[in-house]
Amino acid sequence: MKVKVDQPSLSDEELAELQKSTFGYFLKEANLENGMVPDSTREGAHASITAIGFALTAYTIGVEREYLTRAEAVERTLVTLRFFWNSPQSAEPDATGYQGFYYHFLDMKTGRRAQDSELSTIDTTFLLAGALAAGMYFDRDTPEEQEIRSLASALYARTDWQWAQNGELKVSHGWKPETGFLKHWWEGYSEALILYVLGLASPTHPLSAESYAAWAEGYQWKKLYGSEFLYAGPLFIHQLSHVWIDFRGIQDEYMREKGIDYFENSRRAAYVQQQYAIRNPKKFVGYGKYAWGITASDGPGPAQRKVKGVERRFYDYKARGIPRGLDDGTLAPWAVVASLPFAPELVLPSIKHFDEAYPEMTSEYGFKCSYNPTFSDGSNNNSGWVSQGYYGLDQGPIVMMIENYRTGFLWRLMRQCPYIQMGLRRAGFASGWLSHIRNVSATN
Repeated sequence: MKVKVDQPSLSDEELAELQKSTFGYFLKEANLENGMVPDSTREGAHASITAIGFALTAYTIGVEREYLTRAEAVERTLVTLRFFWNSPQSAEPDATGYQGFYYHFLDMKTGRRAQDSELSTIDTTFLLAGALAAGMYFDRDTPEEQEIRSLASALYARTDWQWAQNGELKVSHGWKPETGFLKHWWEGYSEALILYVLGLASPTHPLSAESYAAWAEGYQWKKLYGSEFLYAGPLFIHQLSHVWIDFRGIQDEYMREKGIDYFENSRRAAYVQQQYAIRNPKKFVGYGKYAWGITASDGPGPAQRKVKGVERRFYDYKARGIPRGLDDGTLAPWAVVASLPFAPELVLPSIKHFDEAYPEMTSEYGFKCSYNPTFSDGSNNNSGWVSQGYYGLDQGPIVMMIENYRTGFLWRLMRQCPYIQMGLRRAGFASGWLSHIRNVSATN
């Protein structure tokens, strides 16, 4: 589907400034003693292992962009990987992890399980992806960089993907020591695409090709606003696996039958999101050509109030989606920026719009998480609600996807990762760059 849009109205210098300020989250918020990175800037926030995986990845970009020195990045990376390798792995409820997986949230100081969070298979995947990115980037023959490579491989090899299947073909969402495995499985298109790629390539506890087929059985192909695509409502699903994996020109069996690849699918998803905002079926304030991006984000709720005669319900942090998913008028600039490699002709004018229409959206670390123009506090201030916090889940994709758009650096780096190559091939991917790279054994 082609939609006429304005020419890109954001210069590379402005984009570079957004990338640098966003990177500041990882530079300044990380605990340098153990590598923990907070889930958000809210007071008392616990560390998120996804944010830590993003930090490990972002440090490589930081060196390339001279946000920090290589030595500084090596030190941060080593502290983080050493912590995870040496931290308690057991079924005890206050451990850091178990079976090579890690708890979703960890205490910022001790690195042990925070509250009653689950041992998360998807968040562990993002942590491991960050470790593998570091292992690929730090390739010099110094003792420190050799140790980074060794630790990254060891952490990945320790992860028992077969245990996480709990006797099934598909992978469980997670596990708790108090209650066992969670009731949900990774099935149908989601951010777990990279989970299956890494699980399939494991040198120690690999998933089978049948597990990938089982997860893909839940795929839904839909036509929305003139675009046919593999459906997922929240925009982040179309983005997170793409942070590390270059899906351009490579196809698995499902995409071969559809005649597109996952990159093109994500491009279509961005257009669908924009078209939804233009149509604005629920009549929220502020939606439009340059104001879109419905995804997992912070929100103004929980609250219920009447706005211009309409009773509205607002939510806090939720996975929002379209067209029939949760939509309470909350938009997330980070989700727009993370679509930059797929549809720059949509994203660049939209970033400019955010800058000009909502200057309060930007402060120390770039764009804040989200905003809701419909939500009003009843005062004369009609600008609506703006999230006061930054989230590591948002900051990482902004830094990485800007880089993938500007230079393709991270994609080039990870195309050389033998585990990514092996996992993609075992999932049935072929053609494109995969056909031009020697089939490297993931055990080498």
